[in-house]
Amino acid sequence: MPQGNTLESLPLGGDKPKVALDNAKRSLNNIILGKEAEISLALACLLARGHLLIEDLPGLGKTILAQSLARVLGLSFQRIQFTSDLLPADIVGVSIFRQETGQFEFQPGPVFAQLVLADEVNRATPKAQSALLEAMEERQVSVDGRTHELPSPYFVVATQNPSDQIGTFPLPESQLDRFLMRIELGYPNEENERALLTGTDRREMLTEVAPALTPDMLAALQKSAAKVHITDPLIDYVQALVRFTRESPDIEIGLSPRGSLALIAAARAHSFIEHHSGVFPDDVQAVFGSVAGHRLKPASNSAYRTPAELSRHVLDSVSIP
Repeated sequence: MPQGNTLESLPLGGDKPKVALDNAKRSLNNIILGKEAEISLALACLLARGHLLIEDLPGLGKTILAQSLARVLGLSFQRIQFTSDLLPADIVGVSIFRQETGQFEFQPGPVFAQLVLADEVNRATPKAQSALLEAMEERQVSVDGRTHELPSPYFVVATQNPSDQIGTFPLPESQLDRFLMRIELGYPNEENERALLTGTDRREMLTEVAPALTPDMLAALQKSAAKVHITDPLIDYVQALVRFTRESPDIEIGLSPRGSLALIAAARAHSFIEHHSGVFPDDVQAVFGSVAGHRLKPASNSAYRTPAELSRHVLDSVSIP
């Protein structure tokens, strides 16, 4: 594919943004071994101003990935452990009455950070889960009739265990739709697992990693990613994919307009990270499963049951322009 210089057009001086983003990606690949594609998707999600859902079995590196993203991107970080007794106030904060002033003073909760890790989000009740909805959609929280702006950039990384595990509460469709992408990490291959067993502890390694970006640089990168060129034939391809999800007898619920916008934004960001001169079909296909998988619902009689199977069915059924 043609190679472009989208990153070099940023008004931050020379090749600094390009080098910084490449260094961030390299650092993440050194910590999370053998997951280059998943790391590229996570970075694309952030550059597209979206939120990321990581679903997989315990112990596969979901939390480490979130912590690594905050570290290498130079973002403030807070971790919220979701449990069955978690309350909304434990997430967004609470107003406390100060006797000395005779007034209520708002004490921000852990949601007030640039990167928030909602760990095991589906172990909390729906009431606690809903406390994230306004934060994720509006980048603000409302407490006692007052609105409080969240930091910028703002990024939620949520992890969840498979829904068949004990003590989980499935996320409703309205909350799933707030996540731009959903990814899985999976088991490492034998070579990478041996490197984990014989190498430095990943948490110790994380403390030695210097931030590769600043929040201002990241904001500039996000603006440039949103301007990556996409041609009319590629728009036609995206619309054909979306239309198929709505018309296929194998799919009960297809992509909404928000899903269409998410697909375009993610494809632009992926193209940007890969240094392409514009969006290509490969970019759309690379992000399709992570953008569409958690938004599609299979029909009761469909042979395609998992998000991966449904996504592959859609991609295989629609011709590339």
